[in-house]
Amino acid sequence: MQDVLAVVTVVVVGVMVGVEFSVAFFVNPILDRLPDDGGLDARSDGARVLGRIMPFWYIGSVVLGALWAGSAWGGAGAALVCAGTALLVLSVVMSVLLLVPINARVATWSHEGVPGDWKEQMGRWDRFHHVRVAVIVLAFVLFAVAVVQG
Repeated sequence: MQDVLAVVTVVVVGVMVGVEFSVAFFVNPILDRLPDDGGLDARSDGARVLGRIMPFWYIGSVVLGALWAGSAWGGAGAALVCAGTALLVLSVVMSVLLLVPINARVATWSHEGVPGDWKEQMGRWDRFHHVRVAVIVLAFVLFAVAVVQG
């Protein structure tokens, strides 16, 4: 059962990392290069859609990591699983404190009603998001190494 839990956790976290990495380094930069602020509507829509899905994904990943850590306790790789899970908890805290407040504002924006500093707010969100991506990538790496050690 522990092996199944490990594989499911690695897959769920790995796909989440892939989504967040692609948003950070491909999707948002492409949207930002669209003429006439064309990416604003897409970012706003993305904030609404992903803002509904990602909380479940992040919390689900933490739960999976905690279950795996509990089942692996005392065994090979358990410390790595605990550290990876702690990093996922950090990513949730970062999300709630830093990213969600900005995301909630972005979700309400349209071309007819954006604040004057909207580009600065997007830049702040992007910087926080890059840090969060680094945190979850490290968690994923720790999980992958724990699978190999287990």
